[in-house]
Amino acid sequence: MKQIEKLSENENYTAVNLGSLDGLMDYSLIHPVRKTLIEGKVFLKDATDATGTEISFNMLPPRTEQPYFHIHRKNEETYIILKGFGFYQVDEDCFEIKEGSVIRVAPKGKRGIRNESDETMIYMVIQSKENSLEEYSTADGKRLPVEPKWR
Repeated sequence: MKQIEKLSENENYTAVNLGSLDGLMDYSLIHPVRKTLIEGKVFLKDATDATGTEISFNMLPPRTEQPYFHIHRKNEETYIILKGFGFYQVDEDCFEIKEGSVIRVAPKGKRGIRNESDETMIYMVIQSKENSLEEYSTADGKRLPVEPKWR
């Protein structure tokens, strides 16, 4: 099982490197409930010390599907398709997805995904508590006069 490389950290950040997304299959984990091996999936919350989101990178081999549908109790999920194409289903709605597709699903939405392509599908999932984002983007940000060290 491949380990996440820690690049740098201090009290205000943690930076990690997963490596090439083509090497995603080298990551694996034991599903905490089903106790089965899941290959091609890596969670980042613990690795980055995140407190407000869980982010995972996932892969589906060609012409396969996630082996179950699921819901969440509190968290919405946003799926971002990075490579491949297929189908996504929420409740009774099924629609085509492809590289660049972004799908936000409320906690109660019964969701599942299928890779219909002849290549490995790679997608990212961002999970956060529904309705927890109070300020964002420019409403939450403040510009600072800092001289970049990369110059």
